[in-house]
Amino acid sequence: MDLVFATNNQHKLKELQAILGNEFRLLSLKDIGCDEDIPEEQPTLEGNASQKSFYIFDKYGYNCFADDTGLEIEALNGEPGVYSARYAGEEKSAEANMKKVLEKMAKINQRNARFRTVISLIINGEEKLFEGIVNGEILTEKRGNSGFGYDPVFLPEGKEQSFAEMDLAEKNKISHRGRAVQKLVEYLKTID
Repeated sequence: MDLVFATNNQHKLKELQAILGNEFRLLSLKDIGCDEDIPEEQPTLEGNASQKSFYIFDKYGYNCFADDTGLEIEALNGEPGVYSARYAGEEKSAEANMKKVLEKMAKINQRNARFRTVISLIINGEEKLFEGIVNGEILTEKRGNSGFGYDPVFLPEGKEQSFAEMDLAEKNKISHRGRAVQKLVEYLKTID
């Protein structure tokens, strides 16, 4: 089955294709000729994921899915949350975002956090939502060079390596996106 993944993020695309394997062929926005910025104007992860997937379905007619992910830090009342990508500004700099988190957390001992991904899948106009969560904590400094976003400052519960210190296969087994995608894949298998 061909499915459009409504993202321009090549890291996400690679990560997702690795999880999906050969059962599904992922098309990127570039593959379908979509080069516009898809709006993300909702106050929740669920709202943003829905807005993106319906945008592609309504405008291009493809079955598709979109995700939105947020890092939710307990001591910061859930920040950066829905604003994770642009936490330190509209330029969406991962370095600046991590720096801001580390500065805000500098004097805080309670470092519980979680990554949460919501996927909105649209097949023939019908929407299903899938959620994946991984709990962990914010490190006091960056560790590792793999991954993207906040991976170098996030230590998953029960692990000794940050997401950025893990290889892709290991990260996909336990990550928020991996968990949400697993639910997506299980559902897709039922409608084949």
